[in-house]
Amino acid sequence: MIAIGGAIGTGLFLGAGKGISKAGPSLILAYAVAGVVIFFIMRALGELLMYRPVSGSFSDYAREFVGPFAGFVTGWTYWLFWVVTGMTEVTAAAGYMTYWFDIPQWISALAFTVVLYGANLISVKLFGELEFWFSMVKVTAIVGMILICAGILTLGFSDAGDTASVSLLWDDGGFFPQGIGGTLMTLQIVMFAFLAVELVGVTAGESKDPEKTLPKAINTVPWRIAVFYVGALVMILSVVSWTTFRPGVSPFVAAFDTMGLQAGAGIVNFVVLTAALSSCNSGMYSTGRMLRDLALNSQGPRIFTRLTRSGTPLIGTTFSAALMLIGVWINYQWPGEAFHKIVSFATISGMWAWIMILVCQIRYRAKADRGLLPRSSFRAPGAPWTSWFALLFILMVIVLMGIDEDARISLYVAPLWALVMGVTYLVLRARNPRGAAFARGGRTDEPSARKAGVDG
Repeated sequence: MIAIGGAIGTGLFLGAGKGISKAGPSLILAYAVAGVVIFFIMRALGELLMYRPVSGSFSDYAREFVGPFAGFVTGWTYWLFWVVTGMTEVTAAAGYMTYWFDIPQWISALAFTVVLYGANLISVKLFGELEFWFSMVKVTAIVGMILICAGILTLGFSDAGDTASVSLLWDDGGFFPQGIGGTLMTLQIVMFAFLAVELVGVTAGESKDPEKTLPKAINTVPWRIAVFYVGALVMILSVVSWTTFRPGVSPFVAAFDTMGLQAGAGIVNFVVLTAALSSCNSGMYSTGRMLRDLALNSQGPRIFTRLTRSGTPLIGTTFSAALMLIGVWINYQWPGEAFHKIVSFATISGMWAWIMILVCQIRYRAKADRGLLPRSSFRAPGAPWTSWFALLFILMVIVLMGIDEDARISLYVAPLWALVMGVTYLVLRARNPRGAAFARGGRTDEPSARKAGVDG
C-alpha cells in the first residue's frame, strides 16, 4: 500500500491540470513513456534491495558504489526532497480546503502539518494504518471515476453525455495540439508525479519479509501506472475536452464540475485532499529515518540517532516537521503561487535519488557479474542498458527544466545546495577522518544500530 500511495499523489491530482493545458491529450503519452523509465528505475532499486536491504535512505548504496561524498550528498538531498515535498503537499491540501471553506490557506497548512506530525510520533503501525486508508481512498476513487467516465461514454448520461467521445483525444487541435515541444516541456510535471514510488526502498529494512513483499510491490508498478495515470487521463479527456482544464485546478474536480456532477466533484476534492495528506504523511515518516541513518554514519548530529520506546526517531521527525513550517509561511505570503514555487525544487532533488539508484545498480551489476559481490535474487531485466536509458532520460528532463522559465529556479538553487553540502562534508570529515562514512564503501554495520532501525 505504501508503493501504491507513492504512485498516486498531488502530481497526478493537481499537477496534471498544468500538464494538460501545456500538452493536451499527448500528456497521456508523456506519462506512458515516463512510466516505462520509472519501472526501469524501480527494478534497478529492487536489485540493490535484494542484494542488501537498507533502512533510512539510498545513501548506503551511494557510499558503497560511488564514494563517501556521493553517499553524504544523496542522504541529505533525499531528506531535503521529502521536506520540500511535505511543503508542497500541505500547500495542495490547503488549496483543496478552499473548495469548501473560505479560510486562509496558511491556517489549513499549519493544521495539517501539526496533525500529521502527531500521528508520526505515535508508532510505525499508525503510519502504516493511515497510509493504508489514504491509499484505499485514492484507489477506490480513481477506479470509480474511470467507471463513471466509461458509463458516460457508453450510456451518454450527465451534461457531458452528448459530446463525450474518444475522438476528443484528437479532435481539438490533434493529439499534439501544442506540438512535440509542448509535450516534452511537461516531462518535469510528469516526473514530479512519479516521485515517491521509490519510497518502498526506505521502508525495506523495516519490512517483515522484504524478499517476498518488495519484488511484488515493484512488479506492480507497470499496471498501477497503466490504470491510475494513463487509464484515468484517457477516460477524463475522452469525456471532457482538454481545452476545459486550467493550471492550478485539479482536472479530476474540474471534470466532474463540467459533467454537471457537483456532488461527485466534492467527493473527488476530498480524495485529492487525502492524496496530498498521504504524501505528506509518507514524507514525515521517511525524513526522521533518513536523519537517523545519516547520524549513524557520522554524517549528521548524533542526537538524531535517538529512538522512542516505540521505535520512532522523535528528534529527527521533529526537526523535519519544523522545517516544513516554512511551507506555512510561503502559503501566508504567496497563497496563489505557493505550489508552483516549491514543486520544481522538489523535482530536481528527487531525481538526484533516481540518478544515484541507477548509477549504483550499474556498478553493482558489474561487480556481481565479475564475481566480486553476490548476485541479487531480483535482477533487473535488460540491465545495464535499461539503467543507462533511464539515466539519459532523466538528464534530458533536467535540460528541459533549464529551458522552462517556471522550473529554471530549481537549477539556480541546486548549485547553492551543492556548495553547502561540500563545505559541510569537509568540516565533518575533518572532525572524524577515520569514520567509516568517509572511507569508500564504508557503511554502518553495527548490530545494535541495525536492529534499532529494524525495530523502528
